[in-house]
Amino acid sequence: MSGPQFVDYYELLQLSANADEDTIHRVFRHLAKRHHPDAPGGGDRARFDRLVEAHATLTDPQRRAEYDAKYERYWNQTWKVASEAADGQTLFDDSAIRERMLTLFYVQRRQNMRQPGMGEHEVARLVGSPLEHVEFHVWYLREKGWIQRLETGMLALTANGVDEVEKLRGHEGARRITDARSQS
Repeated sequence: MSGPQFVDYYELLQLSANADEDTIHRVFRHLAKRHHPDAPGGGDRARFDRLVEAHATLTDPQRRAEYDAKYERYWNQTWKVASEAADGQTLFDDSAIRERMLTLFYVQRRQNMRQPGMGEHEVARLVGSPLEHVEFHVWYLREKGWIQRLETGMLALTANGVDEVEKLRGHEGARRITDARSQS
């Protein structure tokens, strides 16, 4: 979710999302006493404030309904991320997308040295990936120093990027030669 970071009030209060109001009050009192700023040992003011906000939200029927809608969206997104992370294919797909992107930038630079750049939307269309995914790959390729943002705002391959493409193609070429020999 964009905006402020989502706080799981149920986790904070150590409750089930199905907890009734009496349970919420009881658990809140116990935790509030432990974390109150005047508690022995100094307590924890920030945590106490979050507990108060959680209690106020979960004990007000309208606020709880609004919160539960956000809570569901948050967990649906979290499970989607977890599911994608568990799918071992994602890493291979990402690697293939980055290779295709590097190859596109390589060909663009080689064919048009005066205008070597490409826009992110154009790259997304050409690699067949949503713009949100391409943004991740652009970040990675820039951090590695393989592409750069030009003064025009476009992205273009760097000399290090050329070396990386040639290294990747060198391994692929060696595999093709080896495969051809084994089929003979």
